[in-house]
Amino acid sequence: MRHAGRYLPEYRALRKDAKDFVAFCLNPEMAAEATLQPLRRFDLDAAILFADILLIPMAFGMNLRFVVNEGPQLDPVSRGDDLDKYREAWSLDKISNVGETVSRVRANLPEEKTLIGFAGSPWTVATYMVEGKGSRDKWKTRLWAWQDPEGFDALLQLIEQASIEYLYMQVQAGAQVLKLFDSWADNLPISLFERVIITPTARIIAGLRAKGVTCPIIGFPRGCGGLIGEYAKHTGCTAIGLDQSQTPQMVEQLLPKNFPVQGNLDNALLCAGGPQLEVEIERIIEGFSGRPHIFNLGHGITPETPIENMQTLVRAIKNA
Repeated sequence: MRHAGRYLPEYRALRKDAKDFVAFCLNPEMAAEATLQPLRRFDLDAAILFADILLIPMAFGMNLRFVVNEGPQLDPVSRGDDLDKYREAWSLDKISNVGETVSRVRANLPEEKTLIGFAGSPWTVATYMVEGKGSRDKWKTRLWAWQDPEGFDALLQLIEQASIEYLYMQVQAGAQVLKLFDSWADNLPISLFERVIITPTARIIAGLRAKGVTCPIIGFPRGCGGLIGEYAKHTGCTAIGLDQSQTPQMVEQLLPKNFPVQGNLDNALLCAGGPQLEVEIERIIEGFSGRPHIFNLGHGITPETPIENMQTLVRAIKNA
């Protein structure tokens, strides 16, 4: 997950110089610095681009703002709204600075370090657009998806096309791996999961492949539990990111042999630290030792995480 963030004092100092979070993400010099900061502190194998999954809605002309202690907010899209206004407002130029950020990072990364680009998956981005903010039950979004499948699928397809352009730009600028974050993929019935998670993801990956993109693409349908098997089978992803609830035993049952996975330490344990941290690291490494495994968290690093716990994590993995 994102290595940069408020747990690093150098990040907090950098953040103070930006007018707001959107301006921070779209400032190539600052965003590149935020991307590189963790690699200066820790012996990490890869950098993940510093950006935000809601830059695409912003490029649709939506009023994106980040409210202190509340998170991102948008003026919601509603069922029956004219989606053409978002289609007409869309321009990759509005977020082209992200491509410059990628180029800057790649130029400053050691050759052996990998640069991961990313975007939000259509269902998750649509959820923010419809709810106007993060939502655990995703009620308005689920209701629209059931009541008006044609209209909701049109919204997903709008996001898909923008995502293909955006991710292709990142690859052209130097990203060597792509990741699709479906942060709100939890608690969906299989029929809806297939329609709003698997199908749009498959279309994005197929669209990128049609444009000549050959790099690995990681899908992260957080909270989907046992549906990872269907996700891997039908999306065309190269690897799957696992949240902390998905066990090695589940993966062995549901994913093909040698299918790569990424994950899945509990970010709360990274924050808590103590002897159990190293025990859990060892358990995860051993549990996934039978297949390609990228050690990672089950979700992002929290702001209150002590730096020494991250140092313990990296050291334990390197010594395993």
